[in-house]
Amino acid sequence: MLAITMLAVMLPAAGVYAQRPAPTVPQVIGVTGDVEGTHDPSIIKDGSSWYLFGTATERQRDGELPVRCSQDLHHWSRCGYVLPGIPQWIRTESPETKELWAPDISYFDGQYHLYYAFSAFGKNTSGIALLTNKTLDPKDAQFRWVDQGLVLQSKVGDDFNAIDPNLILDESGQAWLAFGSFWNGIKMRKLDRKTGKLSTEDTRLYSLASRERPESPAAAPPGLPPNWQAIEAPFIVQHGEYYYLFVSFDLCCRGTKSTYKTMVGRSRNVVGPYLDEKEREGNDGGWRKRAASRQQPLVGTGWGVDPAGAGWRHHCFSCL
Repeated sequence: MLAITMLAVMLPAAGVYAQRPAPTVPQVIGVTGDVEGTHDPSIIKDGSSWYLFGTATERQRDGELPVRCSQDLHHWSRCGYVLPGIPQWIRTESPETKELWAPDISYFDGQYHLYYAFSAFGKNTSGIALLTNKTLDPKDAQFRWVDQGLVLQSKVGDDFNAIDPNLILDESGQAWLAFGSFWNGIKMRKLDRKTGKLSTEDTRLYSLASRERPESPAAAPPGLPPNWQAIEAPFIVQHGEYYYLFVSFDLCCRGTKSTYKTMVGRSRNVVGPYLDEKEREGNDGGWRKRAASRQQPLVGTGWGVDPAGAGWRHHCFSCL
């Protein structure tokens, strides 16, 4: 277990999240309190409080999608769950689902939008759903999570996995949803901003990033996708003229044997291509840049994100 827990924060485009003066330099903030087991976190500020949403990791719990609160980003306490349990429609649609995953919180058009995933470990029989709320303060009379239902689904035979959602508003205010884990990598769909659901005008499944197949890949673990496909958890921020796509490479959740690493590439267009600073291949974990015409550009290491805009968004909380 780590002796010191850290919260790494970065800044998204203005207008998507709650307003806050920007710092002059990137920060890594030491955190205390109820932070152990914070998985797949997503953070936002409402009023004077910060709210951090995550995936439940404890076996015995009182709900789904736990919420932690802080007044200063340093000390955190548990302040409930988003849902008392898995919605019945998800139990019917996906009976193998044991818990809800990877909440992504954002604020626009007078509402908080919480996208989250349901699935079974190692399978792509998955879905992304949406909840909305006018406030995050449970003491407010308007506090109520409204179930907006299914947004996107993947099934056996699809080359993608509909988990790990992340919403981004582009420079014109158009809403997009990035998502993906293993299989053929990170995907994106255009949304109808008014409903938060998929656009009916643009039904294209955009490909943002994927892993290149090795010449002699190891056999896949029993009942799981092959390890060489390990790319997941997209997170996109806009800064200056570029959109930056952050993803996780390799394998998590193995303690000191974990090989997880964060990779980043950038693009002038929200749908890509996301490219590395230069072509990278070999043993450094970098990604090879591909031609945009192939519609499968890979992203890689290269740039940090300077602070700008309004609001805060973390990439990793209590990570090993």
